[in-house]
Amino acid sequence: MAKSYLIDMDGVLVHGSQPVPGANQFIHRLRERGVKFLVLTNNPFYTPRDLSARLGRIGLDVPAESIYTSAIATATFLHDQHPQGSAYIIGDSGLSSALHDVGYTLTEHNPDYVVVGETTSLSYERLTTAVRLVAGGARFVGTNPDASGPGDGGLVPACGAIAALISSATGVRPYFVGKPNPLMMRTALRVLGSHSDESIMVGDRMDTDIIGGIESGLQTILVLTGVTRREQVERHPFRPTYIYDSVADIPV
Repeated sequence: MAKSYLIDMDGVLVHGSQPVPGANQFIHRLRERGVKFLVLTNNPFYTPRDLSARLGRIGLDVPAESIYTSAIATATFLHDQHPQGSAYIIGDSGLSSALHDVGYTLTEHNPDYVVVGETTSLSYERLTTAVRLVAGGARFVGTNPDASGPGDGGLVPACGAIAALISSATGVRPYFVGKPNPLMMRTALRVLGSHSDESIMVGDRMDTDIIGGIESGLQTILVLTGVTRREQVERHPFRPTYIYDSVADIPV
């Protein structure tokens, strides 16, 4: 049995606004047995406290301290690279709170970084400011490379799509911190105080969760409740360590 788990959220524990059957029992078994875990999400929109409350409303008992977002991973990366720096952000409370927590100042006046997350209030003015700052020499960072994601009513543009606009206008490519970058998983393990050789990444996507776990030196579990189908696994040059129909079937 692994000593710690990194667990993707969308497609693994939840489908939109509904829990995956057996997900809460899986989390309960981990907590009952004292197994360390973090729920990982590339979504930088919400704070861990917000996400914990949202999960609680659909019957998933995940405490805020067990949630690790791409916004937190990005803030950790920026703090390690340039402590007490400044940033101009395109994002919402999840990103601004994470940056404030590591001592960053949010400003549009000569910031060290332009950081792109996700927002429902993107304006042409803010996009123009970001383009001019990046063109002027600000370092360009994105919380995650996802071009789209699920939303109420269907697909919505995500961080990767917003970053692509800025990149197209400036010719500058961003550095993405979130999955599949192993950096996010390595910093998550650091939060848990765990080593890769005693940990497992659980996800539903071969191109983010599984490849990121492999490149981080973790064992991996692919669950079939999300994006990837069993017959699609063979199309990839890499394989998960285990495949289960659902988190409900994972022995802990």
